[in-house]
Amino acid sequence: MSATLRLAEQLISLPSVTPEDGGCTALINSHLAPLGFQCEVIDLGPDHFKVRNLWAKRPGTSQQTLAFAGHVDVVPTGPLHQWSSDPFTPTHRDGKLFGRGASDMKTSLAAMVVAAQEFYQECPNPALGIAFLLTSDEEGPALDGTVRICEMLQQRNETPHYCIVGEPTSVQQTGDMIKNGRRGSLSGKLTVKGIQGHIAYPQLADNPVHRAAPALAELASMVWDTGNEFFPPTSWQISNVQAGTGATNVIPGEMVIDFNFRFCTESTEMSLKQRLTDVLLKHGLTFDIEWTLGGLPFLTTPGTLVKAVQEAILDVTGLHTELSTTGGTSDGRFIAQTCPQVIELGPPNATIHKIDEHVALADIEPLKNIYKAVLFNLNNACSVQASQTA
Repeated sequence: MSATLRLAEQLISLPSVTPEDGGCTALINSHLAPLGFQCEVIDLGPDHFKVRNLWAKRPGTSQQTLAFAGHVDVVPTGPLHQWSSDPFTPTHRDGKLFGRGASDMKTSLAAMVVAAQEFYQECPNPALGIAFLLTSDEEGPALDGTVRICEMLQQRNETPHYCIVGEPTSVQQTGDMIKNGRRGSLSGKLTVKGIQGHIAYPQLADNPVHRAAPALAELASMVWDTGNEFFPPTSWQISNVQAGTGATNVIPGEMVIDFNFRFCTESTEMSLKQRLTDVLLKHGLTFDIEWTLGGLPFLTTPGTLVKAVQEAILDVTGLHTELSTTGGTSDGRFIAQTCPQVIELGPPNATIHKIDEHVALADIEPLKNIYKAVLFNLNNACSVQASQTA
């Protein structure tokens, strides 16, 4: 059994349903501290929802640092009887490792730790600094995890120059796709107000469903932007609609609509809010909106980090990786606010959050080797830069 597989199984065996860390942080610390990492365990949040965070750093001879980022928490298992084996007992079947977190993202964490161990064995005094930024609050509300640690690091002027988030990004094989950005997420709860009344006397009421329908149709057909080289166009989607008292003879007094923008860098939070509000006003609606910004979009254009990752994947797997910005949000949205180059790279994501989550055994060691090759590529880049400025 490889060191990566062994550590992945140890992490999977620790129940860490968000926001619990289940002992994962201590286990990872036990591997990092002997390597010379200065490990800070930072507990944040209320007592009933305590979040455990880790910032571990070992400086290099240069000023540049790569942070491995990720989360030790996992989503709930769902019905246990539907699992083929216990979700917190790592199990091998058909060339796959089964368990909650196998893909999202305990295999990535194990690969990152072992990659760092092997890197220091071969390069004891590197130019590149390495850090780990881990949390138990990624699958939850994400209020006291990575976002808070990023704020702390910014105040201490200790933000990394590069970051790899271990989110499962691949499709068929480890390394076939990486994320060099993510769309932003902006949600709203729209309440359209009317006048409740008897359905037989519509002249005495004002039906908010009827009033809102033309505006909703216009919003659904709007072109918010056309995207760009890296992002698809911004989309607007309704997720929930509620109106009425349950009775069939009552015109509702209000209609509540939950919606979400997944937006690219061609639009901004303020521009989307303004354009949507303008449509509602144009249709004469009386309304309130509660806005929630889930995260801003971020983009890492091809440069030092993307090149280092592309070359590492090609060397290890022979694949020419695809750059992508599709999918949901991740903690990369917080890190990118202070770290100039952020990418996400992990194993295939087909079974994340599902019953019988798993990762192919054949995908585990290549992931560790890719992370390790990235470390060497960035270390070489640091050394070249240092010699050029000397």
